[in-house]
Amino acid sequence: MAVMTEGQIKKGARITGNDRSQLANELVSEYKSGASIRALAEKTGRSYGFIHRILTESGAQLRSRGGATRGGKDKMMSSQNKATDSAS
Repeated sequence: MAVMTEGQIKKGARITGNDRSQLANELVSEYKSGASIRALAEKTGRSYGFIHRILTESGAQLRSRGGATRGGKDKMMSSQNKATDSAS
C-alpha cells in the first residue's frame, strides 16, 4: 500500500493518472475487506466525498448505510398505533 502511507497524500493535492488508479485499487480492496468510507477517509486524510467518488468511479458495490435509521422502531410503532386508533 504505497499510496496510502501516511504523509504521502498531500491534503488537497490532485491525484491523477497512475497514482489515482493505484489509490483506487487500494481503497476498493480495503472497502471490500470491511473498512468503512469514513475509516478510509480518516486513514488517507481525504474527505468522505473524495473516497465515495473514487469507490464509485472504480465500480465498487457500495454497502447500504449502517446504524439506526431516523426514528427507529419506536417511531414506527407509534405511527402504527395512531393509524389503528383513528380507524376505531
